[in-house]
Amino acid sequence: MNARVKRGMIRACPDCPPIPEGLEHRLRDRLHLAELHRGATDWRGRLLLGLALLGPGVLVMLGDNDAGGVITYMQTGASYGLGLFLPLMILLGFVAYVVQEMTVRLGAVTRRGHAELIWKRYGPFWGWFSLVDLIVANVLTLMTEFIGIRLGGQALGLPAWLTVPAALVFIVGVLVFLRYWTWERISLFVAAFNLVFVPLAVLAHPDWQGVARAFAGQGWMVPGGFLSLTFLVLITANIGTTIAPWQLFFQQSCVVDKGLLPHDIRAGRRDLMLGVFGMVLVAMALIMLAARTLQGAPGSQQLDAVSILAAIRAHLGTDMMALFALGLMEAGLIAAIVITASSAWAVGEAFGIDRSLNAAPRQALGFYLPAVAGTAIASVLVLLPGLDLGFLNLSVQVIATVFMPAAMLFLLMLLNDRELMGEHVNSPRRNAISIAIMIGLIVCNGLYGIVTLFPHVFGG
Repeated sequence: MNARVKRGMIRACPDCPPIPEGLEHRLRDRLHLAELHRGATDWRGRLLLGLALLGPGVLVMLGDNDAGGVITYMQTGASYGLGLFLPLMILLGFVAYVVQEMTVRLGAVTRRGHAELIWKRYGPFWGWFSLVDLIVANVLTLMTEFIGIRLGGQALGLPAWLTVPAALVFIVGVLVFLRYWTWERISLFVAAFNLVFVPLAVLAHPDWQGVARAFAGQGWMVPGGFLSLTFLVLITANIGTTIAPWQLFFQQSCVVDKGLLPHDIRAGRRDLMLGVFGMVLVAMALIMLAARTLQGAPGSQQLDAVSILAAIRAHLGTDMMALFALGLMEAGLIAAIVITASSAWAVGEAFGIDRSLNAAPRQALGFYLPAVAGTAIASVLVLLPGLDLGFLNLSVQVIATVFMPAAMLFLLMLLNDRELMGEHVNSPRRNAISIAIMIGLIVCNGLYGIVTLFPHVFGG
């Protein structure tokens, strides 16, 4: 059977009425994947199947290299150069893989989104708790995405009144008017441009010997010490731009909407590995670029996009600055696309309304409207004058780290629920690694809080 049948042709029986449009889209996508599975008998068939299964993992990790993340990595390279943070990106990539792999299994096995499972397993109180956390963090994060779009556009001579509304229209348009398969392909196309920072870093002629020394464990000096406020702010922000609550909600719902099943878990892991590789590569490229152009800049941890763009133009020229500005705009755009989708899925799942990108807007207003409203509010706020852009960016990343232990606790409880997961429950080793990550987050948050409130407690 040809899976790409015409719309309206899928029926439960010859005399039955057509099924709802949203469900029909999902069935057609599932039939297409089933057809690719059957045809995966040679390298061509396996390649086509692998490409079709790409999506949630690549989008969540390249979307994680958002405009705020770009600035955070540049602030890190400016503060500490080619040292500890370069190899640390690989460790953070491993952490991201461990956390996000659990959402792949959870979505494929239960076929339910993250918000829906929390509401059904733990009740409205914890459902509201997780949902409010997510929405607040998403709106704040979306502000940093629109700031990146706004400032990248201004560096290219485009006014904010053009770039920010145009981005909002594009984000809302792909969410509301495209069905899942098309939305995913267009989002992947946008996400691919996240890799523009890699050739940019290479063209900046970084100190490759310094890079090699960093990976050999040399040059890991941390001015001010590991308990200095600057180090704790940046390490917390880097963690926050690597793993964040919205990523759990997004990837699990994405897996469900795509229609992945337990036998697709291995493909979902490969998809995630590819996304993690891209995220780590871009993060290291940005740190190398900052070490080349910004290291030693006064107030490095408060650098914002304006000062970063000016420094790149001064050191590398207008063309390189324009390339960075385009990358910054793309980073904000792809992150805003996936974060907006995560808000829509979470609200739909929480309140039991249509919760699929395959739902037509006229039939699922309650699904689309809250996400569109949150994104529109964020876009309006960034047009207000007087925002402290550097402070806002770091604060958003730190907030993500603060919210993450609670989000991970729910994730771990769900992954250890044998009634839900059956044979796919977490193994003891996975639990041990996940608990270690959660404890590390709590310790990092605690140290950051102590040094912020009592700056001299460690002799700083």
